[in-house]
Amino acid sequence: MRYQFVDCRWELGTPKRGRELYVAGHIPGASFLDVDADLSAPPGERGRHPLPEPRDFARAAAQAGIGYGVFVVAYGNMGGPERLWWLLRHFGHDECAVLDLEAWRGPLRAGEERIEPADFDPLPRSGDTIEADELAERLDDLVVVDARVPERFRGEENPIDKVSGRIPGARNAPWNDPLPDLPDGELVAYCGSGVTACVTLHRLWLAGREGKLYPGSWSEWEQLGLPVER
Repeated sequence: MRYQFVDCRWELGTPKRGRELYVAGHIPGASFLDVDADLSAPPGERGRHPLPEPRDFARAAAQAGIGYGVFVVAYGNMGGPERLWWLLRHFGHDECAVLDLEAWRGPLRAGEERIEPADFDPLPRSGDTIEADELAERLDDLVVVDARVPERFRGEENPIDKVSGRIPGARNAPWNDPLPDLPDGELVAYCGSGVTACVTLHRLWLAGREGKLYPGSWSEWEQLGLPVER
C-alpha cells in the first residue's frame, strides 16, 4: 500500500486561497483538493457545500492520486481534511487518516507536484446522511449536534447566515473546541454548510461512535422555512 498526502486547506469566502497556500508550501508529494470545487457540488438550494456527485468526486480523487491500494493522509484547516476523510468513507474508501499540519516536523515544498493519477471507483454508502425533511420529523428522538461557533449557535446576527438561529433542540459542540460529552442515541451533526460538522464526526469516530451528517446543514435549513430556535 502506498501513501498519498492530500492538502485540503481553504478559506471561507476566498475560493483561491487554498491553492495559494498549497503552492507556497506543502508536504512533499502532496496533492491538492479544493473544498469548494472538488469536495462539494456548486452552491444552491441544497446549501453552500452540497455533497459532490459520485462521478465528480471520483474524477477529483483519481487526479489527486487516490485509488485502490492508496492510504490517504489528509491535512488542512477548518474541516477540510475531515471533509475529505468523510467523503472517502462515504464513497467506500476507508483507508484514510487526518494529520494536524502543525504536528508535521518535516520540510515543506513550494510549487506544483506531478501526481500520478489513480483509478477511483465510488461505492456510495447508505445510512450515513440524513435529509432535512426526515430530520425535521425526528427532532425529538435524535441527538442533534451543531458544530458552529457559540455565537452562531445562539442565533446572534452574523455575516454568514441569512437567518440566524439553530435547529430546535440542537446541542452545541463547536468544531474548534474539544468534543463535549454527548448523550446516547442516534446522532446527527451539522454546521453552516456540512464541512466543519465532519470534524465532529471524525472525533466521534475516533472515540468509537458513529454519527450521520446533515449535508445541507444550516445553509439549506434556513432556506426551507423550517423551525428555528434561538
